[in-house]
Amino acid sequence: MTDTKAAHVEGTHTGLHSEQGARRGEHPGRSRNPVIKVRDIAWLEFEKPDLMRTEAFARAFGFHTVLSSPTELQLRGTEPGAPCVIVRRGTRSRFAGVAFAADDEIDVLRLADALSAPTRALPESIGGLSTDLVDPSGVPVRVVAGTHALPPLPAQEPLLLNTGRDVRRINATQRPRRVPARVQRLGHVVLQSTKYRQTLDWYLDNLGMIVSDFLFFPGQRDRGPTMSFIRCDRGATPADHHTLALALGPANRYVHSAYQVADLDALAAGGEYLADRGYTRSWGIGRHIQGSQLFDYWRDPDGFLVEHFADGDAFDADVAPGWAPFTASGLSQWGPPVSKDFLGTDPRSARHELISMLSALRDDNEFTARRLVGLLKVATS
Repeated sequence: MTDTKAAHVEGTHTGLHSEQGARRGEHPGRSRNPVIKVRDIAWLEFEKPDLMRTEAFARAFGFHTVLSSPTELQLRGTEPGAPCVIVRRGTRSRFAGVAFAADDEIDVLRLADALSAPTRALPESIGGLSTDLVDPSGVPVRVVAGTHALPPLPAQEPLLLNTGRDVRRINATQRPRRVPARVQRLGHVVLQSTKYRQTLDWYLDNLGMIVSDFLFFPGQRDRGPTMSFIRCDRGATPADHHTLALALGPANRYVHSAYQVADLDALAAGGEYLADRGYTRSWGIGRHIQGSQLFDYWRDPDGFLVEHFADGDAFDADVAPGWAPFTASGLSQWGPPVSKDFLGTDPRSARHELISMLSALRDDNEFTARRLVGLLKVATS
C-alpha cells in the first residue's frame, strides 16, 4: 500500500450492503489525498462504421438524438446535461474512452498540472474545458467541466403501484405499453484491465473516487481484490453505488455500460420492444447484489453490451467497502442464471477469450497463472 492511501478502514464497515468488511491491512478503497474529486460520469465515446444502424438501435433502446451527421452521433437521456454517448464514424467498432465531470474548470486545470497533461476547449456543440488523459490500462479518460447543459426532456413517469393494503390506483387499470424505455442518464461503465490494481489506484489517487464493494476470486482473498465497484465522492451527498467498475482480466477492454430508466415496468416493456425488433438480450431481467439494481442486458448490432437499470443503491462518503467472493451466482439476487454470453463463455467468444488469456500470460501484468485459475472458478461457482 502506497503512502498516498488512507489508513485501513477496519471497523467502519456498516454491514448494510455486504456480509464482510475489510480485514486489517487490506486495500482501504480510497486515497488519502486525491488530486481532485470528480462528481459524475459525463459520457462515453465509441467509433462505429455504420451510424445509421447505431442510431436505429439507440432509438429502440431509449436514447434521444442530439446530433446526427455523416461523421458523428450524439445521444442523450431525458435528464439535463451533456450528451451521454458520442459515436464517431470509424473503420471498425471500438470503445474510444470515457469522460468524467469535474466540479469546475479549476479542477480540470489542477489535474492537468499534476499529471503534466494538456488542456483544450471542447467543440462548441458541447462546450467547456477538457484534459485528456490515459489510464494505466490504456483507456482514454477525459475530465471535463463547464459543458453546456442540455434542457430536460419529458420523462417516463414510474407507474403508480398498489402494494398490499396501500391502494393508490383506484378505478384504473395498469397497461404499460411496449415502447422504448426512455433512458434518463448514463449510470456507469465497466472496464476490464490486465493491470487492475495499478488502474484502480490511478482512479482513486487522481479522480478522488472511492470503492463501494470489492470482489476477490474464490479462495484468493489473501492475494487481494480482483474487481471493484467505485463511486464518486460527494461527501454527505449520496452518489450511485458505482459510476465505474474495474475487473482484472486477460484484456484491457470495455465490458458494458448502464443507463437508468424509470422503473421495472419501463425496463421490462422496453425489453419487449427491443425483442420484438430482433435485438438480442444477453441476460436479464434480474436484480444485482452489488448495487442492487434491477437489470436487463442487451447486445447492440456491433456486439457492445448495454444495460437498462432502475432502483440502484446510493451511498454517501461514509460507507466503507464491502468484500465478497467473485462468483457467477453472486451476480444477482434473483433472475435467470447468468448467461454464457454475459460471462463470455459461449462458443462465439470462447476462442477469442482463450487467445486473450494465453496472450496475457506471456505479458508482464497482474494476470498471472494463479489469477487465471481463480477467474476460471468464477464461471462455475
